[in-house]
Amino acid sequence: MTAKTISRLLSIAAAAGLAAAPVAGQAQQAIDQGDLLGLPSDLSMLKESDPNRRVATAVVNGFVITETDINQRVALLLAANQRPVSEEEMVRVRMQVLRNLIDETLQIQAAIAQELDISRDEVDQTYARVAAQNFGQDPGKMDEYLRSVGSSPEALKRQITGELAWNRLLRRNIAPFVNVSAEEVNEMIERLEADRGTEEYRLGEIFLSATPETEAAVEANANKIVEQLRQGGSFVAYARQFSQASTAAVGGDLGWIQLPQLKNAQLEAVAREMSPGQLVGPVQIAGGFSILYLIDKRQVLMADPRDALLSLKQIQINFEPGMSQEAAQQRVAAFTAGVESMRGCGDAENVAARLGANVVTNDQIRVRSLPEALQNIILQLQVGQSTPPFGSFEEGVRVLMLCGRDDPKVAAGPNFDQIMSQLEDERIEKRAQRYLRDLRNDAFIEYN
Repeated sequence: MTAKTISRLLSIAAAAGLAAAPVAGQAQQAIDQGDLLGLPSDLSMLKESDPNRRVATAVVNGFVITETDINQRVALLLAANQRPVSEEEMVRVRMQVLRNLIDETLQIQAAIAQELDISRDEVDQTYARVAAQNFGQDPGKMDEYLRSVGSSPEALKRQITGELAWNRLLRRNIAPFVNVSAEEVNEMIERLEADRGTEEYRLGEIFLSATPETEAAVEANANKIVEQLRQGGSFVAYARQFSQASTAAVGGDLGWIQLPQLKNAQLEAVAREMSPGQLVGPVQIAGGFSILYLIDKRQVLMADPRDALLSLKQIQINFEPGMSQEAAQQRVAAFTAGVESMRGCGDAENVAARLGANVVTNDQIRVRSLPEALQNIILQLQVGQSTPPFGSFEEGVRVLMLCGRDDPKVAAGPNFDQIMSQLEDERIEKRAQRYLRDLRNDAFIEYN
């Protein structure tokens, strides 16, 4: 099972427990509001305390969250990232997992209190579907995998129970009272038309709040997170566990926005220079630090060239083990000259045979599915032209020849019903955050 698959499993219980902290420019306002409490600026603690190391488990309205519960959920998260973590980072991970388990417990308890019980059959059916998607028709293989990484089927089923319970609560208590008027939808359609052709960005964010006193420590923590992400850590998983923005619950995904919506000139300038797939940060802003990840970029209501469907021929040469560097370079030079001599795609097989190269044809490749470095090159090619050679002596050297291209049609944009659904979902999410905050405020929680 890949990290992507495990991240999908984790999303079943979407870490709703992360606090809805203000984003970017709003963070300083939230910090300033702390003055209303009348707290002294110079605190003298009467007792030394390190709650991160002391608190291991909790009792939530009488329900015990055990250390085993935490260990198994942490194991699932670590399997998603597939990267070792430091002892210091492990402390933060365990504390966040405990917070998530507390929120999950509150959600399940609220559903039970309103007689919205989630049956074992429902949970088992959902679990079986997830197993079938990733392990075929043998759910037992997922059981084995979860145990092998230190988690368990019951830990994942508990997540599934929490998600089902929360969705059922929202459908009963919130969704029926969310209204979006036709006028609002039509106004959004008009705005989209007015913005046609302008660029919009799909950004991921991790926001860490800081005060002047904690600035150095928070920046160091942000740098450690960036380092883990650059080594292949899951941005979604890290955003859920560490971000203090309201987008933490959805893995830091801001959705499609125009940069002025960031309401921060510094972040806007940084994002404008980013390329899809690029990670930048930490960027210091008012109230803390932001880590940005550009998921994608497009023009409003315009066809995206990267959606073009390509017909490609991949022509590749390999090198015999032990071949000298000089001989390999000569082979690459002959290969390059041979490719340049090709008279279109119809000549590829003949030239490849003379060069001792392999040819693989694929007629269903979208530009955006190619590596970023190749996308811009491919988009500049005419039919019958090829990319420069790329690769290595170990894995082979190859070129891609463009044999056909079906450009995408002009994007029509979302329709009335799609926009209506989007606005409803946004309002349900905001009310859901307030609902969960109320459950926390009313809870009796004891820490061990």
